[in-house]
Amino acid sequence: MTLRWTIDHDKKRVLAIAEGDVTRAQLEAYLDAMASERALAYPKLFDGLGGDTSMDTYELLGIAARIRSFHKEPVGPVALVLPEDKVHLVLRVLGALAAAKRPLRIFRTRTSAQRWLDGVERPTTKAPWTSPS
Repeated sequence: MTLRWTIDHDKKRVLAIAEGDVTRAQLEAYLDAMASERALAYPKLFDGLGGDTSMDTYELLGIAARIRSFHKEPVGPVALVLPEDKVHLVLRVLGALAAAKRPLRIFRTRTSAQRWLDGVERPTTKAPWTSPS
């Protein structure tokens, strides 16, 4: 169906919600929006509870490569909300996300993901993220 997102510059947050089949084109548009809106350093909550994908391995590797290309800049923490049976679908992309120096966690509920993001330190625009002590 769709991937919807909101980039909130006042709160410096990104919220993405997947519903139904998420395509490579939709994920590319999401990544383009974060880059063009200068929101890569913002904390991101990706709610994939209602999502799925029919992307093949080649397409997922393309998304992973694109995510890695952003790691030259400071990137914010990522909270992924996924049902247990969908984690395997994003393992390759998770590898690209985890390669950056930033906090990354998987959650089962949006509330717990939001709570975690609220407690993570914000990056400066000049230094990469580090995990909270």
